[in-house]
Amino acid sequence: MTELSGRTAVVTAASRGIGAGIAEALGASWVRVVLVARTEATLQERSKKIKGSIAVACDVTDPKSVERAAQRINGELSGGPDILVNNAGIFSVAVAEETTAEAFLDIVNTNLVGPFLFVRAFLGEMKKRQAGHIVTIGSIADRTIFSGNAAYSAAKFGVRAVHEVLRAELRGTGVRTTLVSPAATNTEIWNNVTVTDPVTRPHDKRPMLEPEDVVQAVLFALTRRERVNIDELRLSHS
Repeated sequence: MTELSGRTAVVTAASRGIGAGIAEALGASWVRVVLVARTEATLQERSKKIKGSIAVACDVTDPKSVERAAQRINGELSGGPDILVNNAGIFSVAVAEETTAEAFLDIVNTNLVGPFLFVRAFLGEMKKRQAGHIVTIGSIADRTIFSGNAAYSAAKFGVRAVHEVLRAELRGTGVRTTLVSPAATNTEIWNNVTVTDPVTRPHDKRPMLEPEDVVQAVLFALTRRERVNIDELRLSHS
């Protein structure tokens, strides 16, 4: 991926799963990557595998934590990143009356508020440079409603709305923005999920995408010619 050589990138939730795959692929493409995640020990271990990468522990749901992380990132990179991949997300399934207020807030804050905070931290400088690319990892649930997903669907529909607002605001600025919306993907996010739809069916071992499928979609969007914006990629199992 020589098109990306020499660029800088921030990837959230980069210690495992899709985020780790994206960070590793960017590092292999000679991008200087900043890995962001909440658990510092795991993050440091992952960072050791990517030459030249930087590990920055951050709670993406906490504006002050994001502000501190952004300040450190700006210092490490001598400015904001060329690429921002908003990948942080959590998932659980429960019908509405069994979804606690705490669970609802945690899911919305992680999947929606966190991505906005990172966009807010770096977008201004991207616009000044007239260059940059924001990639948001959405979900099949940002367009399709499933029972048991009151919090997750609200967050993912919301993050798609933020993406579409950015697309409207950024036309002609030189800053690109892409939404990648995969179907169910085989990551640790499913470890504690016992049902996919509490109303109609139990959790079965249905075919899933693999993290590498999402990684390749992100790389595809990032490596198009600068005049091309990939507005949205929707991924499903064949």
